[in-house]
Amino acid sequence: GIVLVAINPYEQLPIYEQDVIYAYSGQNMGDMDPHIFAVAEEAYKQMARDEKNQSIIVSGESGAGKTVSAKYAMRFFATVGGSASETNIEAKVLASSPIMEAIGNAKTTRNDNSSRFGKYIQIGFDKRYHIIGANMRTYLLEKSRVVFQAEDERNYHIFYQLCASASLPEFKHFGLSKCFYVFAP
Repeated sequence: GIVLVAINPYEQLPIYEQDVIYAYSGQNMGDMDPHIFAVAEEAYKQMARDEKNQSIIVSGESGAGKTVSAKYAMRFFATVGGSASETNIEAKVLASSPIMEAIGNAKTTRNDNSSRFGKYIQIGFDKRYHIIGANMRTYLLEKSRVVFQAEDERNYHIFYQLCASASLPEFKHFGLSKCFYVFAP
């Protein structure tokens, strides 16, 4: 298959805006510079032409920009699939991210919000190739961070968020006051 090597610039660049999506839409692979939108367009065209499911695998090290790349691919599909203004599918699919990040993210030496879970996002299209829905499945990675952290790292953010909330009345029955000393950074 097609392989795209991307580097996370750690800042917003104008290469992911709406006009760039339209520039890549309908183009053949190789006609334009390598880009996540080129990969998404190729998958979209093959889905429409061959009427077969397509997959885009986004892989990389902590902080490489995998989640952001997946968001850009979904934005591309939502725009070319006629769903960007109608349902804002990207926002709906990613609406669970803050909760999932609290439960599944940790601090590493290379990334303060490193994902400790994998995501499998399945986007459904109708016969006209418009997005009709999506499903996100997550699976936990690196369970060892629950009980062990390397120096200058910390375990899942949710532990710290719960302990920081231990004094709130609605959290009293959880018995969190003792955990604060165990999980405090």
